[in-house]
Amino acid sequence: MKSDIEIAQEAKIKPIVDIAKQLNVNEDDLELYGKFKAKLPLKLIDENKIKKSKLILVTAITPTPAGEGKTTTSIGLAQALNKINKKTTVVLREPSLGPVFGIKGGAAGGGYSQVIPMEDINLHFTGDLSAIEKAHNLLAALIDNNIQLKEGNLGLDPRTVEWKRVMDMNERALRDIVIGLGGPKQGIPRETGFNITAASEVMATLCVAKDLNDLKKRLGQIFIGYTYKGKAIFARDLKAEGAMTVLLKDAIKPNLVQTLEGNPAIIHGGPFANIAQGTNTIIATKMGLSLSDYVVTEAGFASELGAEKFFNIKAQFGGLKPNAVVIVATIRALKYHGGAKLTELEKENLQALRGGFENLDKHIENMQYYNFKPVVAINKFLTDTPAEIELLKKHCENKGVTIALNDAWAQGGSGATELAEKVINAVSDCPSCFRPLYYLDWSFEEKIEAIATKMYGAKDVEYTIKAKNQLKRINELGLANLAVCVAKTQKSLSDDMHKKGRPRDFTVKIREIELSSGAGFIVPIAGTIMRMPGLPSKPSAEKIDIDKNGNITGLF
Repeated sequence: MKSDIEIAQEAKIKPIVDIAKQLNVNEDDLELYGKFKAKLPLKLIDENKIKKSKLILVTAITPTPAGEGKTTTSIGLAQALNKINKKTTVVLREPSLGPVFGIKGGAAGGGYSQVIPMEDINLHFTGDLSAIEKAHNLLAALIDNNIQLKEGNLGLDPRTVEWKRVMDMNERALRDIVIGLGGPKQGIPRETGFNITAASEVMATLCVAKDLNDLKKRLGQIFIGYTYKGKAIFARDLKAEGAMTVLLKDAIKPNLVQTLEGNPAIIHGGPFANIAQGTNTIIATKMGLSLSDYVVTEAGFASELGAEKFFNIKAQFGGLKPNAVVIVATIRALKYHGGAKLTELEKENLQALRGGFENLDKHIENMQYYNFKPVVAINKFLTDTPAEIELLKKHCENKGVTIALNDAWAQGGSGATELAEKVINAVSDCPSCFRPLYYLDWSFEEKIEAIATKMYGAKDVEYTIKAKNQLKRINELGLANLAVCVAKTQKSLSDDMHKKGRPRDFTVKIREIELSSGAGFIVPIAGTIMRMPGLPSKPSAEKIDIDKNGNITGLF
């Protein structure tokens, strides 16, 4: 079988102006980035059309090293819907260079269900992440400059500043650093560090903004720290929001590309789901709904992370009303959750497969909390046996859950038509059934408890003294109505990455609370999750190369 990059490079790519015509977008409205990429102006968003279009969310079971293929399924489903004459756009997040050069690789789908130009999308693309990085670091520079000033100094206590710098790379050595060394002219020494760009509050803020004015207002609301006299300082006090918004004036516009089968794809925003909200921008989703009849979108990692944040943050903030949910599962991943070793996942193992059903069942239950009857998509691998497929189908059928075999990786849209038909039926059954897990006027403790007990299956939530004090201060700032965006491991339903399957009778431990007031949520940090990943022992970067003609290899 050809590699993903070989398939993408051999594809016949259409001019982006032709893709825009499918959406009835005039060439004059496009901001072209070469022949095959373009930005879409925000004026194309049509709130009346949005109300008539259908929104389909793709989520998954708990991730494993075997892979699940959520993005591949999303692209394949969109291609299949177009094949059955449903005008559909797939709307996805932008990849981060951290995973591309780290352990996960790219995020443009796989096999014959990819978005192209694959190399561009996985690398610098249209420069959105770079702009977010610069806007974030501009605020960091303004903070340290104000601390250094004699005139115009706001009296900001450096010990209360939690705003770190960001870069779009996995770099563990920069998690905790000291800046301002070298004497009085070099700044005030203090401890700080770096996060990855996808974990930036600026990234999160861009993803929930309605338009340029809303973005500027939200950037001004970013909390910085306290003065020595205890006064709260925000980015607007540094007059930072105007210049930050200028840096983001193009990044706020969604990017139009295409699938391998020449269907429209919008890619915009890239927050991680384990440390941020894990979905593309509200603007991108609304753009897709404005220009097509169906939108397929995905949320990072599994249902208790990306999907939970999609529903409770993105949908509530954007007034979105999803119509159907797909849960991606692989037989390989279910066997892993059932106790099979990673090296033995290609062997038939019905006992391990049965053991993994508990994990799938929990994710089905999670979607039922939002009033959905999800469709389970079996993302097919060549090593899946007929007996394993039949066992999984019978399990879902016995639970009254719709299930479909998805072979979009090998066959593109043709391999996902069964899934597409069943998703259309789910949409018809659910014109307006969505309900959130919590409402924004609940207390923070009530919101966190609802997420932990219902989404994770925890029996209790524990807070450190530090976390309790941070919640108290946030309430004192008058920000009690913010949403909750829990940062926790993606490798388990619990906050312990080593607990596979469906953990029970555990306590979620909240060690601290970060405030993302610009984005409109707090970030309770559970367990040992970090906002700056490190590279693995064998980074993907070691396999990536380029020849004298500019042909890239090793990117997947």
